[in-house]
Amino acid sequence: MVTGYYLKKKAIDFVILDAGTRIGDAWRNRWDSLRLFTPARYSGLPGMSFPGPPDAFPTKDEMADYLEAYAKRFELPVELGVRVDHLTKEEGRFVVEAGERHFLADNVVVAMATHQVPLVPDFAKELNSDIIQLHSSEYRNPSQLQDGGVLVVGAGNSGAEIALEAVNDHSTWLSGRDVGHVPFHIDSFVGRHFGVPFVLRFLFHRVLTMDTPIGRKVRPKFLSQGTILVRTKPEDLVAAGIERVPRTVGVRDGLPLIGDDHVLEVENIIWSTGYRPDFSWIDLSIFEGDDPMEPNHYRGIVADEPGLYFVGLLFLYAASSEILCGVGRDAKHVVEHLSSRSDGDSVVVQSKSGMAGSS
Repeated sequence: MVTGYYLKKKAIDFVILDAGTRIGDAWRNRWDSLRLFTPARYSGLPGMSFPGPPDAFPTKDEMADYLEAYAKRFELPVELGVRVDHLTKEEGRFVVEAGERHFLADNVVVAMATHQVPLVPDFAKELNSDIIQLHSSEYRNPSQLQDGGVLVVGAGNSGAEIALEAVNDHSTWLSGRDVGHVPFHIDSFVGRHFGVPFVLRFLFHRVLTMDTPIGRKVRPKFLSQGTILVRTKPEDLVAAGIERVPRTVGVRDGLPLIGDDHVLEVENIIWSTGYRPDFSWIDLSIFEGDDPMEPNHYRGIVADEPGLYFVGLLFLYAASSEILCGVGRDAKHVVEHLSSRSDGDSVVVQSKSGMAGSS
């Protein structure tokens, strides 16, 4: 949405395409208890503060409603229910295909997150059929689980928070490596007023960027391993009665195999194993090799394909690029470049698949 905000300020004709049925559905369609890691005072987009108590951590539904209100306030032209299938170029103009509809534009901004396709290991299909399996993208609340133990695979932020919820009514195991954690509680006074601003608005936003040596060094780890625990601490998991176990590496006799030689008898498995990018719908020469994992760009500007831009990707320019305090800066930079090269029509692909895309 913030890309549209800056395009509107530049008086550039544009349309935002979103696969969702309602603005903000990328947030609504996540687990019920999800909250942002930033207090409301740091969760607004340019031009509109986040409503409510400034020190409260917004829920995912409040974030979704905020995006809907943001689009309404700035009268952004959003077309909902438009799932983009293909992007190519003909006679010097971009062609965006969405079912039977075609959009022609001089500029296209792909304003969606890197995380698009849920990842589940191939061996998951070998598990007993009576084990309930959910990816974290499908999980909403513990009512989806059957009686018995729960194995949460993936010990990042989503896995840790889902495990803390599941353990209230189920024996719960959390499988995966220790990803590290921030050294403060974000819900505390120090966390809200000093810790979060330092980590997200200074360290992630100004230090860890593509223009600094340390930023270029850590970027591959951000892309491949994700971020450290923000809200949850290892001691929180222990205190709740969650048992930490090594990586889940396969299946034996229909049950998950943990580490080298340990089988867990559980009735539920939640795969908090992340996502992979999906740019297969872009039929343009902007990728390295045959596997389109990340487009060739600098700060969202694709030099090899003038008029094509990206916003919202993980570490697009900085460690903050996929979160609210960073996406606005990236969108502004992209729109400044776009406006300097052309006054033509623009299409913003807000969410191709409905999975993600809060830009």
